This record gives sequence, structure tokens and C-alpha cells, in this order.
Amino acid sequence: MLGILLGLIVLMALAYLGWSIIWVAPIAAGVVAVTGGLDLLDAYKDTYMGGFVDFAKAWFPVFMLGAIFGKLMEDTGMARSVAVALTKLIGTKRAILGVLASAAVLTYGGVSLFVVVFAVYPLALSLFREANISRKLIPATVALGAFTFTMTAIPGTPQIQNLIPMQYFQTDAMAAPAMGIIAAIIMAVGGYFYLRWQEKKLTNRGEVFTEPNDKNMMEVEEEDDPNFLLSVLPLLTVLITLNVFGWDVVAALIAGILLIMVLNPGKFKRFISSMNKGANGSVIAIINTSAAVGFGTVVREVPGFERLTELLMGVKGHPLISEAIAVNILAGATGSASGGMGIALEALGSKYYEIAQNTGISPEAFHRIASLSSGGLDALPHNGAVLTLFAITGMTHKDSYKDIFVVAVLIPIISVAFVILLASIGIL
Repeated sequence: MLGILLGLIVLMALAYLGWSIIWVAPIAAGVVAVTGGLDLLDAYKDTYMGGFVDFAKAWFPVFMLGAIFGKLMEDTGMARSVAVALTKLIGTKRAILGVLASAAVLTYGGVSLFVVVFAVYPLALSLFREANISRKLIPATVALGAFTFTMTAIPGTPQIQNLIPMQYFQTDAMAAPAMGIIAAIIMAVGGYFYLRWQEKKLTNRGEVFTEPNDKNMMEVEEEDDPNFLLSVLPLLTVLITLNVFGWDVVAALIAGILLIMVLNPGKFKRFISSMNKGANGSVIAIINTSAAVGFGTVVREVPGFERLTELLMGVKGHPLISEAIAVNILAGATGSASGGMGIALEALGSKYYEIAQNTGISPEAFHRIASLSSGGLDALPHNGAVLTLFAITGMTHKDSYKDIFVVAVLIPIISVAFVILLASIGIL
């Protein structure tokens, strides 16, 4: 048990310092292996790499195709077209709602979180400028739309955080829709009203819009963008084929990619470059998550894991509580929603599935709670998406992290606690 704890501390501390989990995870796994009495070399070559390779084999197509889909949406201007149309529809008087809605629609349509940040930021600048709202709120607004309810809560979302639990609980992307919708409402409504409250506070203090230092991302170029109705079709294609027709997510993403190409014949010269960049970017993403899963595989092999399992399963109350705690802690330790959930489910997924079979609790509930919990402590200051968001917007942790913490950490955790409460008293 102490060895597992020490390994987690090493993983969390080095990740917080900004060191890559690709090589940090094997070191942390080595600490667990040595203190757990495993042969170090065998633990790395067989156990760790076994978990690493199995996860990569199962999920690399989804990571790669998802990244290509997002990059094509970005480079063809379709992502920007959707975001511009939504913000015009909502209007500049509701700048925060416009940015939030744009980020949410793109994320729910299957566009990767990082692409959403690039697509939405120039629009956020325009809207916040016209509404005279402090730029300090832009990171939290984008985070609320892209990193929370559309990533983990709304049933059917094609984001990886909603897909990974499927293999552990024999479920689909629509798992536990009531749980997901309730949690999504809490996150979206709670986060929106918090940001409006912050807007009024900042305005009353005289903190209003100031121009960014980076002039390259201040203007929104629209003349080359496709029509909004055409631009939204690939997003709908992925969602409908995945959730209505029951296609495999790989087939759904391929359909979306092909439709983007068909609808943009004049931009075919960009396709190869976009697909190359998307595929190359997906390699880092899948390796990061696979590295975290490999750590979970080693944890599962040491004798102390049985004691850890007993402690988690012995948490008083509903079994969903221990799952939520495990996923949240590991997501926080790794700074990654998919990485933390991968560790937790690789180590404990079979136990929770067994509980579902023996207690009558729906496996779908375990799926949804795992997904929701991955989107809580993952957004601590060392999270990669948070760091990217600050880099793009020109803000700092001091400027904006407090608001990100509220909308992307605190409120999502509250939403998980609320739906577990409803499940424990038999309402869900």
C-alpha cells in the first residue's frame, strides 16, 4: 500500500512539475514494482508494456481518427463557421453564452478539445471586446464549454472520456442518459451563472476588456469559411451514426471525415497536411494515455493492490462513491481525464463490473460516473489542456485559474455527488 501511494506521489509530483508522463509513468510504475516485490525488468517489459500496448491497440484508431476529424474541421474553416454562426445567433450582449455554446457544440460534435480552443478564441476576443468584458474570463468560459459537460456528461458525446468506459462495462456512448443530463445541467447552468456573476464583479471593479499583446489572433476571418449548414453536417453525422444507427465510433469518425472532404472539394490541397498534423498529434495523445494505463497495470499486480481494493470497496455508502473517488484522485494525480480514468478502470474496472452484476446496479451507472469523475480533479493547474488554454489566450494562472477551478473542477465534482445521491436513494 505504501509503495502504491509512493508511486502515485512520484507520478503526481513530476507531472505537476511539467515532466512528460511518457517517461514519468514508467518511473512511478518502477517504484510500485520494487516496493511491491516484483522484478523490476519483468514488471516494465511484460506488465507495464503489456497494459500500454493493449490500450494502444484498442484505442489508437479512435485517437487518430478523432484528431484528423478535428484538424480537418479546423483547417477547412468548418469549425470556425459553426462557432461564428452560433455567436451571431446569440448576440454580443450575451458574449459569455455565445462562447460557451460555440465550444460546447464543437466538442459534442466530436472536435478535440485543443482544436476547439484555437477555433473559439478569436471569436471570444471579438465578443468580449464588443461586450467590454475582461479577458480574464475567456479561459474559464472556453473551459466550461469544452472541458466539462460536453466531454463527460451529455449522453452520446464522442469524446474519448465517454468512450473508454464502454469496454469495461459492456455499455455504449448513451449510457445512463438521465444521470448524464442532470449532471450536464448542473455544470452548464451553474458554471454559466458563476461566470456572469464574476463578469459583474470585475466590471464593478473597473476591470473591462483590454487588447491582447498577440495581434495575430484578434480578427476572425470569415470569407473562406463554408456555409454554416454544411459545416454542421459532419458533426451531426458523427453523432447520428454513433448513437442512432449504432455504428462503431471508428466507422462514425470515418464517415465524418469523408463528408468533410466531399463538402470541401476546393480545399483538397489542404487535406494531406491536415491529416498528417492530426495523425501526428494523436500519437502523443495515445502514448500519454497508454503510459498512464501501463502504470495502472503494474499497480494491479502488486500484493498491496488487494488491500487498496478492500479500502476502496469498503467506502461506506453506494459503490459508485468509491469509483468516483478513485477516478477523481487518479485524474488529478496524472493531470489527465483519460489517463486517470484509464488507470482506475484498468485496475478496478473488473471489480466494479462484478459489483454491478452482483448488486443489480446498472453497469451504465458505473460507466457514467467513471466518465463524469474523470472531468473533476483532472483540471488542476498542471493539466495539459489548461496550460494550452493559457498559452493561447495569453492569460496566467494568477489571472484566470480561480475561475477555471470553479467551473471545471468544483462544479463538476458537485454534479457527480448529486447524481450519486439520487442513485443511492433510488431516484436514478
